[in-house]
Amino acid sequence: MADVNNLEAVQENKEKSFDIKDFLINNMVTILFMILCIAGVYFSKLPMFFIVNEIMTRLTRNSFLVLALIIPVLAGMGLNFSITIGAMAAQISIIAVTHWQVQGIWGFLLCAVLTVPIAMLFGNLVGRLLNKTKGQEMIASMIAGFFANGLYQFLFLFLVGKIIPVNNPVLILDNGVGVRNTVDLSRNNGIKYVLDNIWKVPIFHFVIFTGLLIIAYGLYRMYRESKSKATKVSKAKYIIISIVGLVILAFGIVVNSSNELSQTLKMISNLKLSAGTGLVVLALCLFNVLIVKTKLGQDFRTVGQSKHIASVSGINVNKVRVIAITISTVLAGLGQLIFLQNIGTLNTYGSHVQIATFAIAAILVGGASVSKATIGQALLGVLLFHTLFIVSPKAAKELFGDAQIGEFFRSFLAYGVIGVSLGLHAWKKTLKAMRK
Repeated sequence: MADVNNLEAVQENKEKSFDIKDFLINNMVTILFMILCIAGVYFSKLPMFFIVNEIMTRLTRNSFLVLALIIPVLAGMGLNFSITIGAMAAQISIIAVTHWQVQGIWGFLLCAVLTVPIAMLFGNLVGRLLNKTKGQEMIASMIAGFFANGLYQFLFLFLVGKIIPVNNPVLILDNGVGVRNTVDLSRNNGIKYVLDNIWKVPIFHFVIFTGLLIIAYGLYRMYRESKSKATKVSKAKYIIISIVGLVILAFGIVVNSSNELSQTLKMISNLKLSAGTGLVVLALCLFNVLIVKTKLGQDFRTVGQSKHIASVSGINVNKVRVIAITISTVLAGLGQLIFLQNIGTLNTYGSHVQIATFAIAAILVGGASVSKATIGQALLGVLLFHTLFIVSPKAAKELFGDAQIGEFFRSFLAYGVIGVSLGLHAWKKTLKAMRK
């Protein structure tokens, strides 16, 4: 009898078909942003060379920070607004290393070494706080970020120079108390571009590599699906992924080997991608994939699905949640280092303020939610969100004669997409409860 029931369940699973309505509802934010990006690129009339160059820079600069959000979502803690605190840990390290005048790549590595323990301490404290506010983690992490920002300002505006002796006219204000508002990271062979300049590759070489990766992933998943009793829709998805990878590979090969290119493609082909930074981002993607396969990763999943079941299964729920937030905070600190070495300037009191808002908006644009986030959604979100950031001021100027409208529109989108996504999540939960 059990075998018959299993057979019926498998048959029912196979007969499931693609539901266009569910697809549109689940991905309405992503689809809307795709439409806005296409319209923005068209109306902005910006050179494609400029847009591609900016997108490449922003992808490598921002992806690490956005990927740092995935593990807390996996553990059922929602979107971690406290990554701002990890960014503060990185900035504390940068100011210390700048004061010690450790130069170049060694200065960057020392920043990373210092950031990890500071961020671990901060993450542990935040995790303990969030264990006291179960069910309200997002708002609690946001308030924790505001509180930490006050302590951070107090440290660098009052303690440094007055309680903590620092004799450095480059860093300290003229009255001897407080750190200057802006710190030049290129000064004295600082950490500016040290990671970006390690290795650069032509953009279409990267396109070829990306195509090969997508094909390999699609074929691997097709092989795995053929071994399991997967649905036809699931198998078709990976066939489409493989075909997309093949198209990208063919495009890269044709452009890279052709001598008869349009002027725009010739200019784009001269662009170089920061492969060193890209490999670091790829390493984090692999880390997020591999950690799920470990005992800790399975604990994250179990706690995220049901804290009660996890507790009954013998999992220390509070400890797992603290570990998830700590990992996210450390990754955010390292992501802020990558971000600032590309920017080249540290705004002592402002560089960290919008980090959480923009990172969370980006991952939501990619199709993630409070309860589910993937690597693909994070990277797609960075691509769409920052494409719109690039083109919206110029598009607004072309349409309305005022670029400032585009600036307002960008800020509105950053907060609006968070509000819409949270509203959709609440609506879906209500519908699910009503169906039960």
